[in-house]
Amino acid sequence: MNFVFISPNFPHTYWNFCDRLHKNGVNVLGIGDTPYDALEDRLRQSLTEYYKVNSLEDYDEVYRAVAFFAFKYGRIDWVESNNEYWLEQDARLRTDFNIQTGVQSAQVEQFKSKWEMKALYKQANVPSARSSRVTTHAAAKAFLDEVGYPAIVKPEVGVGATRTWKLENDDDLASFFADKSDVSYVIEEFVEGEICSYDAIADSQCNPLFESMTVWPPVMDIVNKQLDLMYYTAAELPEQLKERGRATVKAFGAARRFVHLEFFRLTKAKKGLGKKGDFVGLEVNMRPAGGYTPDMMNWAHSTDVYQIWADMVTADKRLLPISNDHHYCTYASRRDIYKYKYTHDEIMQRYGDRMLMCERMPEMMVPQMGNQMYTVKLNDLKETEEFISFVHEKID
Repeated sequence: MNFVFISPNFPHTYWNFCDRLHKNGVNVLGIGDTPYDALEDRLRQSLTEYYKVNSLEDYDEVYRAVAFFAFKYGRIDWVESNNEYWLEQDARLRTDFNIQTGVQSAQVEQFKSKWEMKALYKQANVPSARSSRVTTHAAAKAFLDEVGYPAIVKPEVGVGATRTWKLENDDDLASFFADKSDVSYVIEEFVEGEICSYDAIADSQCNPLFESMTVWPPVMDIVNKQLDLMYYTAAELPEQLKERGRATVKAFGAARRFVHLEFFRLTKAKKGLGKKGDFVGLEVNMRPAGGYTPDMMNWAHSTDVYQIWADMVTADKRLLPISNDHHYCTYASRRDIYKYKYTHDEIMQRYGDRMLMCERMPEMMVPQMGNQMYTVKLNDLKETEEFISFVHEKID
């Protein structure tokens, strides 16, 4: 099997995907814009060959790289980056090289567009917030007259809550249109709830080989207000989240993928959406959850999602047994701009024996993820809340 992995060095933990494919006997053919000598040793050892391009943004150059691999190794069976940014290019390459193991160009719009997602949520019988494409100020005002303030306005295509605003009144709406960029936006009724993701690896029939839940804060507020980030992964899934996650995967035809589907868990009843505790569709992401969340899933479930994914690629089934050794895996980060009550050494003294990861975040991930991260494995939600409070408590 010939598998072309686009940008296999970012995020840097993606060497794990390549490693498990390699161990499954796959020819892993990397394409990236990083010099070969700058790749991690573990990644280089997993690659059959690496083709450096000057820019991954240059489709013709990437196309020629895939064509070279096809000439040298024969038919390409898979093209994948597991990265939201390259989703459209991945699909175009599959279409141009007639590679059927993944999303095609004709499908990619419904995966990336927050507006196009709505019809598929309806098909899955999963409630989602009312929304409208942003066209004119008058049209947006008419929509808001119907659903009321507050409301959320965000790019139709995008990830990480960048350029996302909460509108509280007509003045906020006017300010948005005064500063609006040229990208397409959607406006959506505000939903009060915590964000819970349904993360899964789906087989060729869109059936889950692995399922997990991660609970997140509002990323929009984290980015716009530069708040401290915390989130946690739990191995146990509420039954409704499991049902609606599975229905969404099938409605979107998300076969042979690692998916990250975001839901609101309502903190109060909302007419037309559900009662307190119900799950409401927010948006779909046809790639693994960001940052180190796949590793957090491993620790929470005592498993190896990279291996489960590689076995899906090569065998279309799960080969690893399901473990009953479950935990809460919790991430908390700090920003350099704040002063905290407890020092780094005090955190390590208290939680060092349960610390799984402790490192500085890449600059491009700081707006969402913070500067300094701590990730621990804990037994329950109470311990999780105590850890978050300890890391985030500030000096008045």
